[in-house]
Amino acid sequence: MSYAKDNDKKDPDTFPVGELMPLAAMLIKDGNHDRAIKTLQTIDLAQEGLDLARYYTLLGMAQMGLKDLASARDSLKQAIANGQADPVIFVYLAQAQYGLKAYQETLATIDRAGDVFKTYPALLEMKMQAHWLLKQYSKAWDALALGEALFPDNHKFLERKIFYALDLGLYRNAAELGREYLAKSVAKAEDFVAIGNALRLSRQFDEAANILEVARLSYPEHVTIAKVLAHTYLDQGMTNAAAEILEQASQYHPEFIAEAAELYKRAGRFYRALELNAQISDQTTKLKQRLAILVGLKQYEMVINMEPALHRNRLLNDQSVRYALAYSAYAVSDFDKAKKHLSHVKEPGLFKQAMELQRLMQECETEKWKCA
Repeated sequence: MSYAKDNDKKDPDTFPVGELMPLAAMLIKDGNHDRAIKTLQTIDLAQEGLDLARYYTLLGMAQMGLKDLASARDSLKQAIANGQADPVIFVYLAQAQYGLKAYQETLATIDRAGDVFKTYPALLEMKMQAHWLLKQYSKAWDALALGEALFPDNHKFLERKIFYALDLGLYRNAAELGREYLAKSVAKAEDFVAIGNALRLSRQFDEAANILEVARLSYPEHVTIAKVLAHTYLDQGMTNAAAEILEQASQYHPEFIAEAAELYKRAGRFYRALELNAQISDQTTKLKQRLAILVGLKQYEMVINMEPALHRNRLLNDQSVRYALAYSAYAVSDFDKAKKHLSHVKEPGLFKQAMELQRLMQECETEKWKCA
C-alpha cells in the first residue's frame, strides 16, 4: 500500500509542512489529482525556504491530470520561472500548450527542451503535428523523418506520414506507405479502416479496395471494414460487388441482410434480393422491401395479394406503399382498386405520379383500344 493510500483519510492540515509536497507527489502518482491540489493549496507560499519550483511543478502535473490545461500551463510556467531545471518540465508544458491549440508556443517550448526528445517520441509527434497545423509542411516532414530515425520501431511516424501524403494529394505515395505500414506493424482492424477509408475518400478506389480486401480476410467479422469496403465499391458504381460484401458480412452481423438485399435489388438481381429478403426478421422492413422487389419483377398480382399483410402491419399508412399497390392494380387493369389506393396519396413527391396514373386510367376508359 502506498504512502498516499495509508493516509487517504487524514486531513492534510495534520501533516508537518515539510511532508505536504511529498504527500501531494504520492497523491498524483496514485491518480488522486484533486486531493493533490487541495493538499498543495494548504501550503503557505510565503514561508521561508519553500521550493516554489517543485510546488508549481506538482500543481501543474495535478492540473494536467484533471485536464485543466490552461491552469496547468500557467503553473508549469511558474515552475520554470522559479528555477525548475528538469527538461521534462518542458514536455509537460508543451503537452498543455498543444492541448490548448497554442501551436507556436508548443514549438517554442519543445525547442527549450534540448535533447529530451530523444527519449520522448511523443514530443516529436507534437512537434511535427504543430508544424503541420501551422502549414509549415517542410518542417513537419523534417520532424517526422527525425522521429523515424530515432524510433524505427515506433510506427506512429509512418502512420502519420501516410495521412500527410493524403493531405497533400500524394495518393500513390500514400498507398505505398499504407502497404508498408500494414506490413511492418502489428496492424489492428482500425488501422486498415483508417487507411482504406482515407484512400476511398481521396477517390483512390483500387488502392482502397486492395487494402480493405486484405483486411477482410484477416477480420471477416469486423463491421466497419465490411461497410467501408462496400462503400468503396458503391462509389465506383459496383453495386453487385457491394451487395456480395454485405451478404458475406451478414453471416456475422444479420442486420446487413436487408442492406444486401436492397443492393441486389438496385443491381437488378431481384431473385437473389428475394432470397435474402425472406431472411429479414423485422416485418416492416421485410414487407416494404418485398413489395419493391416484386414491383421490379413486374409481379403485380403478387403485389396486390400482399395487401392483407401490409394492412396487418399498418403499412397502408405509408403513401409509397399505397402508390405501389395502385400502380400494380393499374397494371392488371383493376382500375377501381387502383383509384381506391390513389385516393390516399397526397404527398407532393408522389402526387404528380398519382395524377399521371389517373390520366392513364382515364385514357384507357375512354379509348379502350389503347390499353388492349
